[in-house]
Amino acid sequence: MDNGITNGAEAATVSALNCIDLSLSSSDIYQSVSLLKQACLDCGFFYVVNHGISEQFMDQVFAQSRRLFSLPLSEKMKLLRNKKNRGYTPVLDEHLDPENQVHVGDFKEGYYIGVEVPEDDPQAEKPFYGPNVWPALDLLPGWRDTMEEFHRQALEVAKAVARLIALALDLDVHFFDTQEMLGEAIATLRLLHYDGQISDPANGIFGAGAHSDFGLITLLATDEVVGLQICKDKDAKPQVWEYVSPKKGAFIVNLGDMLERWSNCIFKSTLHRVVGNGQDRYSIAYFVEPSHDCLVECLPTCKSEENPPKFPPILCHTYLSQRYHDTHADLNVYKEPKK
Repeated sequence: MDNGITNGAEAATVSALNCIDLSLSSSDIYQSVSLLKQACLDCGFFYVVNHGISEQFMDQVFAQSRRLFSLPLSEKMKLLRNKKNRGYTPVLDEHLDPENQVHVGDFKEGYYIGVEVPEDDPQAEKPFYGPNVWPALDLLPGWRDTMEEFHRQALEVAKAVARLIALALDLDVHFFDTQEMLGEAIATLRLLHYDGQISDPANGIFGAGAHSDFGLITLLATDEVVGLQICKDKDAKPQVWEYVSPKKGAFIVNLGDMLERWSNCIFKSTLHRVVGNGQDRYSIAYFVEPSHDCLVECLPTCKSEENPPKFPPILCHTYLSQRYHDTHADLNVYKEPKK
């Protein structure tokens, strides 16, 4: 593998991440908890394998993703994301690292699919619930069925990971399973396509700028093309970046800022970015957060007199709305100018 993409004077190396087996029996679960806790304290990134989603089905999801992104731009723009961040996001729509991406945003296109709630349902009034934007059935037959099935299966994987995280934080195993937590989760699937742009970190050109994720946890499936990098110490000067190798059949899991906040910074939400090497790259991200009205406040096992809460309580939807607003282009930029 070519690791010749540099950041400053140093080429990125490959990070060694813990691998968590979700199929272990209850008698062996504490082996998984121990490996997961070590990863959460160290870098907030790890692999999960034997998660219950077949490789055959994952290949199908990737194939459907490629079909969407191969459509003409004019067709994709008809599916442009709405105010609830559902639908297509064009290249440069997202700007994750304005400090370093001085001139342009991310060289990637994406597609958001959230929890499907009919427009006439009172729940649809919540910021992150509502109807999705779906391609026409005759345009992409079977596409919606595939994505809805993946959305359902991925949520079960996320809940299994959350149970291990609960144990690693000395909480009840079902702490995150309650209705106000993941019982009514804000779960968002995002298909991503990086179109072969060669990144130039020295000049602020990235597939995805350096950022940490907003929420609880993210599941990431990737194709075989290398591109994801992590920085374990964001305050280091210069920052040291390491590649995360793709792993067939596995999810790469990372912790989000909300969990770092919840755990009083005991667990880490780590800076990461995507560096393009000239090859097309596809990935599938699944972002999981608690319910809209969940109050995110310091967990009881993560505070003491010597370590009081570092953040005030905040409602999940308030926190997420601000983060989305800060990183996406104003939808007005896509409106046709009046003649």
